[in-house]
Amino acid sequence: MNSQIKQILLSNDDGVDSPGLWAAARALSELGYVTVSAPRDHMSATGRGYQKNSDGRITAKKLNVKDQDWDIYAVGGSPSQSVTHGVMELAPRKPDLVVTGINYGENFGTDVTYSGTVGAALEAAAMGIPALAVSQRLTSEEWDGFPDNVDFSISAYFTKFFAEILLKNSLPEDVDVLNVVVPEGATKDTPWKVTKLARKRYYKPYVIREGKLDEEAKIHSHALELDEIPPDSDMYTVRVERMVAVVPLSLDLTSRVAPDSLEKMLRK
Repeated sequence: MNSQIKQILLSNDDGVDSPGLWAAARALSELGYVTVSAPRDHMSATGRGYQKNSDGRITAKKLNVKDQDWDIYAVGGSPSQSVTHGVMELAPRKPDLVVTGINYGENFGTDVTYSGTVGAALEAAAMGIPALAVSQRLTSEEWDGFPDNVDFSISAYFTKFFAEILLKNSLPEDVDVLNVVVPEGATKDTPWKVTKLARKRYYKPYVIREGKLDEEAKIHSHALELDEIPPDSDMYTVRVERMVAVVPLSLDLTSRVAPDSLEKMLRK
């Protein structure tokens, strides 16, 4: 294979059958050779976890991109495992970029730590590969069934836009992943903005339990209302300003507190 061709590994957490994944594949194919390695099953909200009971089986499937049939790979494992298998077994060489998405639903605030889409991007970053995670805001909170009325074309446009930048430029120090969230109803002219994660969870959980504690229950969630969204944050950028949010993420989870002041407090 021509070593000059950029190598892009594409994954997600919605699973290999997600139309968001297909839209990203079509857009990224204009930038280089795309290897698709995504979970065989729907794996939303799995973070960066590895599943001990995953079978690791990899099955080739066909995806039609630009009137050509591509081999894509369905992995029996989590999004992070799909990235690992993709880098170590499936890509022709170490990818120049890993892209995850396009995710059904927005990945905001502290929720990014349980997003499988973001988790897969962090997995790539931990392997020394720059990564881009892309999600699209949906008004409906029910997207497990891949509703066919979701148009990913604009999110695909921004996926290609930022991927092209990352293929041409190195990320600054302490930036390992770009988390991009596209507002619903965006156009190619929608402005984008570098912002920060809200220090707040976006999906507020609640428990539905009809019986005793030892009987089955479900944790559900609903998104914050507009008046609950903190300003100067990724949520505010997308929900209020109606702009594309671009959030730099770091693998370094160390608090930015002054170590001396923390140690002084702990030693009192």
